[in-house]
Amino acid sequence: MKRFLLSLLIILPATVFSQTVNLTLQRTIEIANDSSLQALRVKNMYLSSYWQYQSFRAARLPSLSLDLTPASYNRYIRQRYDSQENIDVYRSQQMFSAAGSVNITQNFDPLGGTFYLESGLEYMRNFGDYTGNQFSSIPVRLGYRQSLIGYNAFRWDRKIEPLKFEKARKELIQNMEGVAESAVTYYFDLALAQEEYRLAVSNLASADTLYLAGERRFKIQAISEADLLTLKLDRVNARNTLENARMSLKRARFSLASFLGLDQNAEILVTLPSAPSAKNISVDVALNQARTNNPDLMQHRQNILEAKQTLNRTAVESRLSVNVNASIGFNQVAPTFIGAYGQLRRQDLVALTVSIPLIDWGVRKGKVNMARNNLNVVEIAAHQQELTIEEDVVMTVSDFNIQQRLVASALEALDLADIAYERTKQRFMIGKADLNSLTLSQSRRQNANTNYIRSLQNYWLSYYRLRKLTLFDFERNRMLHID
Repeated sequence: MKRFLLSLLIILPATVFSQTVNLTLQRTIEIANDSSLQALRVKNMYLSSYWQYQSFRAARLPSLSLDLTPASYNRYIRQRYDSQENIDVYRSQQMFSAAGSVNITQNFDPLGGTFYLESGLEYMRNFGDYTGNQFSSIPVRLGYRQSLIGYNAFRWDRKIEPLKFEKARKELIQNMEGVAESAVTYYFDLALAQEEYRLAVSNLASADTLYLAGERRFKIQAISEADLLTLKLDRVNARNTLENARMSLKRARFSLASFLGLDQNAEILVTLPSAPSAKNISVDVALNQARTNNPDLMQHRQNILEAKQTLNRTAVESRLSVNVNASIGFNQVAPTFIGAYGQLRRQDLVALTVSIPLIDWGVRKGKVNMARNNLNVVEIAAHQQELTIEEDVVMTVSDFNIQQRLVASALEALDLADIAYERTKQRFMIGKADLNSLTLSQSRRQNANTNYIRSLQNYWLSYYRLRKLTLFDFERNRMLHID
């Protein structure tokens, strides 16, 4: 049932507004997703994860770096051996040096090692007892280094980082659905305030009419003085109710405008959405979508992978460590720049380092057991949380399906309450209904209006909560996504 409230412009007192905004529920959600502070915060949270994932991808590509030491001056006294005197002597030394190198590295994820390609040049000039220039060049050197029996961080990153980014994308969608939930709440709070204000205006008009009619009937002794005083009291209460409804309407408008980022003095008029079409949602479909898309479940998978990563790193580091570094290239030393690149000599390097823990009094074993127990705790917690989310999905689907029937029932009750009030009011005017019947009919109409708006609000809240849990658009039968 749609209730257009543009007539309020005539009824409301003169107030200066900067603009008039007519909103539907869908338009309210669109503005909230685009301009609300809550939506902006959510989007910036996602961007942090986005750039983290871009850094991970960049780390998989070759990196190029330039290392420079443009100038270095050193003046010191060192101990030297004098071969002629066969003694050690202290001699003053002065040295100026400069160096630069270009490095290309490429991580090799399957083995956890790193390929590197280098080219560098160093210059040194000595002052003091011995003066002279020296250039040392490494035109090219190709090498590879890695731990033979060690922890491979690259392999775990390839498992965890894509999952973290996918979870961040799902969280963005989920949080935007949370923005829609907030928009629904603010929207229907204003809708209820508008409806209560409309009813307060209508009730005051009716109270004035009934009191005037009561005065005429009292003059002919058709009603008692007590009934007349009750009608007067109803008129006073109707005026007070109208003032309270006006303040509530102002607060509701201010809250919605602040949430949407609109002018807080704007006159916002909302139109109630129509009653939903009957469409039951399958529990099995909702559960399958939640298991696939819910970012909280992805977080549990990430927690389990990270716990396994910690266990693997702790177990590997508790054993012996074997590292290898091998390279092949060319180098030369000469007093001139040209000479440093002539008659190059081979430069080969093969280094194998081994570290063996002998006695640590059970420290490494304790760390491994702690990591293993932590993995068990994480797996149990993930399973418990998965059951909780599934239960939440089942209850939300059930609530949504029930809310559809409640909306239809509330709409029927509202139509009946309106008809009953009008007929009771007419019967009272001609003296065929007493004041108690009229008051009861008016109260029932008020409650029916409130119940209908609240039932619509609960329906849409259930719908968007279900979307937030499953990240699935049940109206279009497709997964939710954000470009």
